[in-house]
Amino acid sequence: MAGKAQFRFSFGPWNIHSGADVFGPQVRKTVAFSDKLKEYKKLGFDGVQFHDDDAVSSVDVPHDRMMSEAQEMKKMLDGEGLVAEFVAPRLWEHPDTVDGGYTSNDPEHRKYAIERSKKAIDIANVLETRDIVLWPAREGIYVNESKNHVESTKRFIHAVNEMLNYDRNIRILGEMKPNEPMDHEYCPTSGHFMALGAATADPSRVGILIESAHAILAGLDPAIEMAFAISQGKLWSVHLNDQNGLKFDEDRIFGAINLKRALDQVLVLYENDFGSNGEFVGLDVKALRTQKDGEATQHLSHSRSIFMALLDVVKSLDMKKIEAYRKARSYEDLEYYIVSRLLGR
Repeated sequence: MAGKAQFRFSFGPWNIHSGADVFGPQVRKTVAFSDKLKEYKKLGFDGVQFHDDDAVSSVDVPHDRMMSEAQEMKKMLDGEGLVAEFVAPRLWEHPDTVDGGYTSNDPEHRKYAIERSKKAIDIANVLETRDIVLWPAREGIYVNESKNHVESTKRFIHAVNEMLNYDRNIRILGEMKPNEPMDHEYCPTSGHFMALGAATADPSRVGILIESAHAILAGLDPAIEMAFAISQGKLWSVHLNDQNGLKFDEDRIFGAINLKRALDQVLVLYENDFGSNGEFVGLDVKALRTQKDGEATQHLSHSRSIFMALLDVVKSLDMKKIEAYRKARSYEDLEYYIVSRLLGR
C-alpha cells in the first residue's frame, strides 16, 4: 500500500452557518467571515474553499473594486496562515440564472454566466489558486422539453472553453450532482463531466471534484467513483460527508451514516497517494439544525477526527491477508475482517 502523502484539509465558510433552511428561520447567530477564518487552524484545517462572493462582497460591481476586495481577502488569509483551495462562481442565486447559466435559453443570461465565471478566475488569481470549481446547480431541467439537450451540452462545452481560453493556467474541476435544485441535471455524474471535458479545448486542464453525498444521491459508491477518477488522473479534490438515503443533499458529518463506506473512501485515497500533488481533503458538512451557537463547529472537527481515526484503521490493515482473501475468493471472510477492524478487533 502506498500512502506517502500527508493529508491536509479544507472547508468552505458556508459550513459555519446560521442553521436556516427552506422550512424555517436561522437558529444560530450569523458568524462574521473574519471570525470564521480564525477557526480554521484551531480545527486543524489549512485551506479555504471559496465561492466568488465569499471572497468579495459582490461580483456585480466595478472590476477595480472587486479586485481590491479580493486583495484584502488575500491579506486576511495570509494573516491566518491559510491558503485558498479554489474559487467557484456562484451561478444559482442570481436572477439571471433562474433558467440555468451556461445552458439558459436566454443568450444574455448565458453571457452573464460566462462573464461571471471569468470574474471568478480573476479573483482566483489574486487569491493565488489555479483551481475553479463548477457546481452546475441549475444546468438542467424541470420540464424535459424545456431545453434542447444536445444544444445545452454544446453550450456547456462552450462555456468551459471560454474559461480555459481566458486563462491558460487555470484548471476546472466539475463537482457533479444528479438532482437538486433541478429535477435532472446535465452532467449528473463525474463520468459525464469527464466525457464533457474530453471535448473541450484542453482536456488536460479539466478534472473532477467528487462529493460523497452527490455520488450517493446518484446511486453510486463514492469510493468507486473516486477510484475511477484516480485511474484517469482526474481526481483533483474531494468533498467528504455522508448521506442518509436518497433524500436531499444532507451534508452529514463524514462517516456518520455508513462507517464502512467512509473507510472505503479513506482507503482509496490513502493507497493511491491522494494529496501528493497538493490536493486537499475537503469537507462539506453542515451542523445539525439543533446545534447551539457555541458548538457549531463540532461537525467539522468531528469529521476530520473520524477521517484520521479511519486512516489509522486503514494503516493497520494486513494487505497480505486481504490479498489472500481475494485470491481465495473468500469475500465473506474479507468483509468480516474489515468490519472486525472497524470494531477494533
